[in-house]
Amino acid sequence: MLSAIRSAMRAIRRNMLRATLTVLGILIGVAAVVIVTALGDAYRNQIGSRIESLGSNFIIVFPQQSNASGARGAQGAGVRLTEDDGRALKREAVSIAAVAPVLRAQAQFVYGDKNVSTSAIGTTRDFLTVRNWRVASGEMWDDHDETLKTKVCLLGTTVKTNLFGDADAVGQYVRVDRYAYRVIGVLESKGQAPIGGDQDDIVIMPIGSLRSRIFRTPPGFAGALMISATSPATNDRAVTQIDSILRQRHRIPEGRDPDFAIRSQKEFLALQQTVYGALTILLAGVALVSLFIGGIGVMNIMLVSVTERTREIGIRMAVGAREKDILLQFLVEAIALSSIGGLLGIAVGGSIVPFVGWLKDLPMRPSPAWVVGSVLFSGFVGVVFGFFPARRAARLDTIEALRRE
Repeated sequence: MLSAIRSAMRAIRRNMLRATLTVLGILIGVAAVVIVTALGDAYRNQIGSRIESLGSNFIIVFPQQSNASGARGAQGAGVRLTEDDGRALKREAVSIAAVAPVLRAQAQFVYGDKNVSTSAIGTTRDFLTVRNWRVASGEMWDDHDETLKTKVCLLGTTVKTNLFGDADAVGQYVRVDRYAYRVIGVLESKGQAPIGGDQDDIVIMPIGSLRSRIFRTPPGFAGALMISATSPATNDRAVTQIDSILRQRHRIPEGRDPDFAIRSQKEFLALQQTVYGALTILLAGVALVSLFIGGIGVMNIMLVSVTERTREIGIRMAVGAREKDILLQFLVEAIALSSIGGLLGIAVGGSIVPFVGWLKDLPMRPSPAWVVGSVLFSGFVGVVFGFFPARRAARLDTIEALRRE
């Protein structure tokens, strides 16, 4: 084996240019695998963190059209999703930790000579618990503000920056239509939402205050219910309890389509893992094709090498080399070429990954599993595509090989 390795290294050094071109195909394939899989992992982690930012054990219930009761209500059947539904869920479902009814409207907020159009969210104090959101400065409103529909609000960091810049917003007043709302707090930054959009481009206020002044709806109407399960383990149980309680309250029997839909954080994560897993496999497959093409290059070069070194093979056989010795010599040479290409590909791909991460503004790093897999696969390519030329060399007739000029 050591003799075969030394012989392979000598053959590679004798034909350095040809060996370099052969290695280049494997190098590009392995580097592509390293870069593509690192990019896929980075995007999957980014989307995963955005889904986690939705809240703790997050579940959302929103209205949908239904003929379960024989008629459609105003604003669709969703008019039947109410704040009372939220209170009933919190009271009766043991797997639910918090429920926040939500109303959303687009509104123009004005401060001085600046104004922004943003989402105004009407909700309750449990909104911060469900969304796992903290107040960066100031404070949350109290139950008294919800009861009296007080004109108070909390700003997302994007809205705060657009209206106040670096100045302190707490205690200031922003105007919506003809109403002046006092800013009592600024929310911490959440960043991008899983499906795009800035989560910090919002203003939240008591739901009664929004309903009575900005977005008039039937009393108690909730555009959606945001819910937090007690733990990840009780997520599925909480979904079952929500479905059962709302069906009972809305008088919708089992087997009929409800006038609401339930989506959980667990579903979002499962969908994200499926989509990005398939995407990573697809991209890695494309990169592996380039490895396959590099392997064909190795085989072609090895066949040329066998043809050029036919007389050398004949001399080795004449002085006692066995068929398996010749086979091993050329097989080791093919594996060496592929392995060198694999190692160089990892080095090149690993050096490019941080640059791609910088361009995409993503924390990227090579996946250890794919790095090891790429090296093993490049060696496998050497075995597969080097075997036929090595076998051809090993089966040469000694007399015919010696006659070759």
